[in-house]
Amino acid sequence: MLDITMTLTDSVIRFIEETGYPGIVFLMALESACIPVPSEVIMPFSGYIAWQQNLTLTGVVVAGALGNLLGSLLAYIAGLKGGRPLLERYGPYIMVTGGKLRMADEWFERYGHEAVLISRMLPVIRTFISLPAGIARMDLKKFVIYTFAGSLPWCLILAYSGYLLGPRWTSLRPVFHALDYAILLAIPLILLYIYRKIR
Repeated sequence: MLDITMTLTDSVIRFIEETGYPGIVFLMALESACIPVPSEVIMPFSGYIAWQQNLTLTGVVVAGALGNLLGSLLAYIAGLKGGRPLLERYGPYIMVTGGKLRMADEWFERYGHEAVLISRMLPVIRTFISLPAGIARMDLKKFVIYTFAGSLPWCLILAYSGYLLGPRWTSLRPVFHALDYAILLAIPLILLYIYRKIR
């Protein structure tokens, strides 16, 4: 597993070195389209390149947020076009009725923009929020605005950390991996809390 992670990290680093801003946009789009490319490598390394003065920190952050937006739109469309019809047809078999879908629509109508905005700043969750937003048919304009606005702080924190640390940017990886695991452990508790509230 460690070898796979290291190979992926090395590939990400080489790709950014060769392609610059377009490479950052592309890789962050993959990450936001639910493909496991770690932003915890992409953005700190890009910040390190900005420290070397080969790119600007502002350009790196904007490229990262733009990539997040593009990938999120793909996942949103997948949820809208693919996920919704599947749930409408087969949802009752997994206890997702039409009434529950309508409840999800109403919830996203009232709180969806906050959910998208906040989740963009949380590891793991940020990658997958676009699918349910598409399934719930969240307003596209709001989705775009809040996705981009929520992605900016995440990209800034990661890129600026790499910029500050310079050649020591790799020391950030264990910190963010620990954060990922903490979020993963918290998800079942959050779901249980939501389930009890719904009951």
